[in-house]
Amino acid sequence: MVVELARLQFAVTAGLHFLFVILTLGLGPIVAVMETRYALTKKPVFEQMTRFWGQIYVINYAMGIIVGLALEFQFGLNWSGLSHFAGDVFGAPLAMETLVAFFIESTFLGIWIFGWGHLPRLVHVALFWIVVLAAYASVFWIMVANGFLQNPAGGERVGDHMVLSDIGALVTNESAISAIRHIVAVVLLAGGFFVAGVSAWHFRRKTEHHLLFRSSMRIGLLVAAVAGFFVVSTGYSQLDVVEQTQPLKFATVWTTGDTDLAQLQEQAVAEFGPGDYTPPDWIATAFQVMTWVGGLFEYLFWLPLLFLIKNWIERRRWLLWFFTWFIPVPFIAATAGWLVREAGRQPWLVYGELRVEDAISPVSTAAVLTSFVAFTLVFAVLAVIDYLLIARVARAGPDAAVLGAAAAAAPEPGDTTDDDLPLRL
Repeated sequence: MVVELARLQFAVTAGLHFLFVILTLGLGPIVAVMETRYALTKKPVFEQMTRFWGQIYVINYAMGIIVGLALEFQFGLNWSGLSHFAGDVFGAPLAMETLVAFFIESTFLGIWIFGWGHLPRLVHVALFWIVVLAAYASVFWIMVANGFLQNPAGGERVGDHMVLSDIGALVTNESAISAIRHIVAVVLLAGGFFVAGVSAWHFRRKTEHHLLFRSSMRIGLLVAAVAGFFVVSTGYSQLDVVEQTQPLKFATVWTTGDTDLAQLQEQAVAEFGPGDYTPPDWIATAFQVMTWVGGLFEYLFWLPLLFLIKNWIERRRWLLWFFTWFIPVPFIAATAGWLVREAGRQPWLVYGELRVEDAISPVSTAAVLTSFVAFTLVFAVLAVIDYLLIARVARAGPDAAVLGAAAAAAPEPGDTTDDDLPLRL
């Protein structure tokens, strides 16, 4: 009971945190491109775009930080066995993520937020590019740690624990690198469709700032189209890695026949001792959800770009409805992929080395149940608050954005304020 509750708690909290991460990573480069165009062209429409989408980014980032900090506590609360067994290896990339990536990201984001109107344009946009690069550096180190759990390369077992024996093998672990390539494409796809979907919502209601949302729609769909192509190619490339490192997971999600699965189970018993090493059957359904969405982009990734010709999309309400309602689909597919990756390696926490049941902390059922209820309630409340705040800002439009409002109210000499200036993308 303790093991199941601890697993469920981690699944809920990590899954919710992942949703925050997807939007932060997907929206960051888009906002950076928008501000770069403002810094180079000095057109106020690009500043409005940066302030509007940047405020949504900041809201989601702040909520994600709170959830991420709470997530870290679980390793000490419920998984002390992991810290003891693999802390020397698993903890190294997590420490690098905190020191090299997170501190830089949060520090420069704070300077960016409060530097509006006080810093030169090029300096200000450079700050946000540093934020974006630090965020993706954070992804790298997190996935290096996760890649070790999937395939413990770079670690060597010494007695009852593992030590770091080859840092090169750790950071070049193909279980991590292949996942990083896929995640980058996934988050950009989600970010692109988020921008396109919100823009479509404003077109349906014929709100002001037509030029702003036309430009946002173009950027969003362009990013989504390019990312959609790479989502498929990087996704299928992971199957080769999974087949080599976790054959039972591969046999569960990829149709190879029950005989192959049974044979692999027998091989696992012979290698690791008695036990059930077959992943849960439901991950095959999650895999199908992920591949179904990916299949849409395998053949239709270029289709959104056609709708940008002569602004066709703006005059077809069914397309505007589609892009608005499509916003959650990439998030659903990404969550399904995360479930396949994490649940598919059961019963291992460190594949082939440490079982989940052996990594649990010596805590009572009541203690785990209490923390599970508390964490779930807190995370659910934060998720609802995040959604409500983002929805409110998204619906209110650029005029309600407070990010950089003081600087925007006092344009620099020589800046034009005509929102209808010709815009080329």
